[in-house]
Amino acid sequence: MTHELRVQAVSQVTDRKPLPPKVPQRLEALWATDVFTLSKMQASLPKDVYKSVKNTIQTSGKLDISIAGTVAAAMKDWATAKGALYYAHVFYPMTNATAEKHDGFISVQSDGTVITEFTGKVLVQGEPDGSSFPNGGLRSTFEARGYTAWDVTSPAYVMATDNGVTLCIPTVFISWTGEALDKKTPLLRSNAAMNKAATRMLKLLGYSEVAPVNSSCGAEQEYFLVDAHFAHSRPDLLLTGRTLFGKPPAKGQQFDDHYFGAIPDRVQVFMQDVEETMYRLGIPAKTRHNEVAPGQFELAPFFEAANVASDHQQLTMTILKSTAKKHGFVCLLHEKPFAGVNGSGKHVNWSVGNATQGNLLDPGDTPHSNMQFLVFCGAVIRGVHKYGPLLRAVVATASNDHRLGANEAPPAIISVYLGTQLEQVYQQISQGQPTSSAHAGVMELGVDTLPVFPKDPGDRNRTSPFAFTGNRFEFRAVGSGQSVSGPLVAMNTILADSLTWMADQIEAEMGKGADLSAAVRTVLKEVMDKHSAVVFGGNGYSEEWHKLAEERGLANLRTTADALPVLKSDSIEELFSRVGVLTPVELESRFEVYAEQYILAIEVEAKLVVSMTKTIIYPAAVRYLSELSAAIANSKAIGIEMDKASAESIASLMQLMMDTVSKLTDASTKHDFASVEDHMQYASQTLRPLMDKVREYADTLEGEVADDFWPLPTYQEMLFVK
Repeated sequence: MTHELRVQAVSQVTDRKPLPPKVPQRLEALWATDVFTLSKMQASLPKDVYKSVKNTIQTSGKLDISIAGTVAAAMKDWATAKGALYYAHVFYPMTNATAEKHDGFISVQSDGTVITEFTGKVLVQGEPDGSSFPNGGLRSTFEARGYTAWDVTSPAYVMATDNGVTLCIPTVFISWTGEALDKKTPLLRSNAAMNKAATRMLKLLGYSEVAPVNSSCGAEQEYFLVDAHFAHSRPDLLLTGRTLFGKPPAKGQQFDDHYFGAIPDRVQVFMQDVEETMYRLGIPAKTRHNEVAPGQFELAPFFEAANVASDHQQLTMTILKSTAKKHGFVCLLHEKPFAGVNGSGKHVNWSVGNATQGNLLDPGDTPHSNMQFLVFCGAVIRGVHKYGPLLRAVVATASNDHRLGANEAPPAIISVYLGTQLEQVYQQISQGQPTSSAHAGVMELGVDTLPVFPKDPGDRNRTSPFAFTGNRFEFRAVGSGQSVSGPLVAMNTILADSLTWMADQIEAEMGKGADLSAAVRTVLKEVMDKHSAVVFGGNGYSEEWHKLAEERGLANLRTTADALPVLKSDSIEELFSRVGVLTPVELESRFEVYAEQYILAIEVEAKLVVSMTKTIIYPAAVRYLSELSAAIANSKAIGIEMDKASAESIASLMQLMMDTVSKLTDASTKHDFASVEDHMQYASQTLRPLMDKVREYADTLEGEVADDFWPLPTYQEMLFVK
């Protein structure tokens, strides 16, 4: 790209007008119009069939396969009435992306005519290729068979695009030998395991009627918007999702004026378009606002059942990207697309509950006397302490490494923030008996016209990776571009494990003659005696915390290369196997897949750093240096003395940059590694530092080379020109 094209791009962006907003419709008229909801099933299915489906969805009862044909016919009629000619089994392979294969409803008859057809057999089972998706050695290339299976608990929907309407059916994806090749199957298993353990605990606590317990999720989605004219002129953004080069502008986010600021008109029209699509698909978008960094925004939904929320999160990422294109934007979900400004996360708000006991992580007004809450929260504390490295591993990616540990995101050390009130309660438990809870109090503003309102009994801590926030835990280390399934699987699994252990201990205490209350107090005290080291309410960014965490024995897994091998540890293999969520073979496959993705991501970036330096940045610097040198030479001829230091400095930077590019090129050719772990460490400790060094020289050059020679859209343009 030449400077002239860059100037032209800026002009096109500044001249661009927002698309006209759609005529707003009442929410009630939009809501779930493109979803085959229970109410639509009730209107189209026989009573006994509807009752069976509803029972499976609401109580996790066994699916009656004999009703599939009736459901398929009703689903097809509903979808074709909305214009669908194709259907797709939608599944979620180990790529953080969504996969689908479209098939037509068409059935050719013997007389040459066609009819639309969709059978129960086709609804229940599909057969995509099981070897061409990441599988970590579960399937060889010649072992291609894989199956999709209908997940009745996540509703079917139609996806309407400019190219037509497709019926989409959420499914699991498994191999011919039965191993999970996807992210949905382990999530469903983890929820079943957690339900079993939680039900046992609730009955032990004295409840006779216990409805199925489900985990819930509300995932806040952060993202950047960059005008397509700029993004398409940046090979790094197009191929890696982040800028591999770029000098920070004089003004970034230091004034804090973008956070919660007025949403730009063009962006708001985009947001409204996104939300309309989400509402049609039954995705409860609730909040939108400007985030901290310029060009960064956030969308947050209401809580939903974890499995549905995970599917909806995948849809949300797809909708953001596709809608951005219509509005002339590129939506960036990379965790750190711009160095020097805040990156993007996906804060996963997680809780557990059911229809009979409600939210099991709701402390109420007097948490010290709320046995149910103390047990479930205590189980979370134990699980996070015992399996903190697992929680770090499930958010480990090459892109998220840029964000974790910076002063914008939680550190790589996994700790639990409880807040002042709960921390005091659990300290009392450690001392033998919880006796009181701090009161919430009221907020007096000193102005008669302003309301007096209750304030929370504890503050928030934005530096904590795993924070209690009123009636749920917020896992803040999840990456913006990640599926939420992996974190949910880990949280459900460690909770199931802790509840089972605590139930065993409570029963043992009661077997010794203790009553229920005394048994619970004894077990909770043991939990806090062994696991309170994970509770921390201070500044997670501080060096003091890093030192203290080391003294407490908490792991600090700074990179993905450090974190992913946790998945191969005996304790994690035993955990997943014991709880029934992942077999050892399935767990090993996930390590292999994620390790390969990490290595490939860094190697692609390294190749692109070399290519962009040689073909874009170095030639631009050469042209400028040539003109500058000619100007210096000409100045002598007319008796003007120009400073040669600038030219010498630029020449030196260019030489240092190209010398480092040569080292990076040589380093990228190394292929002899003793293990996958060694390969990851090499990518982390050798390739990435060389890439950063090339960038350091290139970004310095950007500040030295005349602007009309610089070919790449700058940070100033991409972040501030909308």
